[in-house]
Amino acid sequence: MKHKFIAKRYWKDQSTAMGQSDVIAKSFDDVINLSLGDPDLITHDIIIDSSYADAKAGHTKYTDFRGDPELRQEIVNYYKEEYDMDIKDEEVFVCASACLGMYLALEAIIDDGDEVILQAPYFTPYPQQVELARGIPVELPTYEKEDFQVNVKRLESLITERTKALVINSPSNPTGNCLTVKVMKEIAEIVEKYDLIVIADDIYTSFSYQNPFVPFASLPGMKDRTIILNSFSKNFTMTGWRVGNIIAPDYIIKVIQQINENVVFTAPSISQRAAIYALRNRHIVQPPMIEEYRKRMFYAAERINRIPKLSVVYPPKGSFYLFMNIKETGLSSVEAADLILKEAHVLMLPGDAFGKCGEGYIRIACTVNVETLKEAFDRIEKIALFK
Repeated sequence: MKHKFIAKRYWKDQSTAMGQSDVIAKSFDDVINLSLGDPDLITHDIIIDSSYADAKAGHTKYTDFRGDPELRQEIVNYYKEEYDMDIKDEEVFVCASACLGMYLALEAIIDDGDEVILQAPYFTPYPQQVELARGIPVELPTYEKEDFQVNVKRLESLITERTKALVINSPSNPTGNCLTVKVMKEIAEIVEKYDLIVIADDIYTSFSYQNPFVPFASLPGMKDRTIILNSFSKNFTMTGWRVGNIIAPDYIIKVIQQINENVVFTAPSISQRAAIYALRNRHIVQPPMIEEYRKRMFYAAERINRIPKLSVVYPPKGSFYLFMNIKETGLSSVEAADLILKEAHVLMLPGDAFGKCGEGYIRIACTVNVETLKEAFDRIEKIALFK
């Protein structure tokens, strides 16, 4: 919006496909919304009831600036128990969502004009978050024919004297791909060779269907070169609670704390209490949730691969997103998403919203039950182009 009271850097419309999806979803009364990663499941009763009791008991004030000490300890315990990683309390920071965490991390490490390489297709906000920190985003494309793995030769070709960091995301939003340990080790060699730092967006760690999740920071020598972003939003269906955490070398955490004190001060105290109970009860809360999403992902992938001109990688590897290939339709990703919305009343996000290499794809969020997914694909199958 161009206006004298708006900063000139925002005169050009920078709204994203995700931001517009809520408006588009209201276009029809019977829209099936597969656009956003906001689960239809609600937070488990154990988490809600326990945090409610804590709120009644007085946990309604500011917490420690780095987060509730009990929550920080639970995070330390979690990494030791799940990945045998030794994390110090000073290396943990609790933030009001991993989205904020990404901004805080970038703001802490980026000098004006530094380049940040983004594994693409990427989570839509990444480039603008880099730019907010006065950095320059550089897209590192990955391709279906390469199993959406990072090609380290391509990565190395993008590195310049201004390259400061690399952002990786596995399991991936939007592709659903998981980086192999072999590829991560190759990335680690490049990172060490060029003295880079990695921001590991570890948001979907619970949704790794083929192999157990392995943190990049757990690789030899990488803990001191990695900033880990975590969120309770997806792993515990807690999107509305807005709580996440950052794990990084203590000198980075100190700077992040200083920045955050001028942004939101502390993460919500009630949400932090909820996060404590989420981690403590993860073996009760998570298994049925993970199985439900696995069922949805496999069902949707099977349906897609039965529709002419549409395909998706099978079997699904991770997250709860499918990146549907629509190249055989001859349509752009925007045109295909628009066709499916208008003729089937099913809302999905065009792949180009996730980077240039996302063209030719549509992202599907399996955040509705199998019965609703069935209805969605029954409608899509009736479109003339797909017969």
